[in-house]
Amino acid sequence: MTKIMVFGTFDMLHEGHLDFFRQARSLAEDPHLIVSVARDSSVTRIKGTPPKRGERERLTLVEACELVDEVTLGDEKGYIAHILEVSPDIIALGYDQSGEYVRHLEGDLGTAGLATKVVRMKPFRPDIYKTSKLSGAM
Repeated sequence: MTKIMVFGTFDMLHEGHLDFFRQARSLAEDPHLIVSVARDSSVTRIKGTPPKRGERERLTLVEACELVDEVTLGDEKGYIAHILEVSPDIIALGYDQSGEYVRHLEGDLGTAGLATKVVRMKPFRPDIYKTSKLSGAM
């Protein structure tokens, strides 16, 4: 079993997210996909606005997806602690994920003693399937 971890807010699940999950799963013959759902406080701090749905509701939404094997809530502060708990073989980043955590991710993983491979996924029709464009449909 190859543990593959992805991260996101997931205020809704749309075809772009499902493609992201499929791409992540395709990174291994025996994938075990773990989705980290961002905490409400983290979303507010990073995006400048709170998520439309609370973290428990978003977690339940992701748990119902058949492409997902396991769901966890992210850390309230930082991000490395819950990655250490999972100890993924691969972290799959979304095409548009950026910021401080992404910039320092590989170095922080190494410092924490993890040999986790970090892979960037490709966009899937971001002109249509982007939560910020679809949020009026929620």
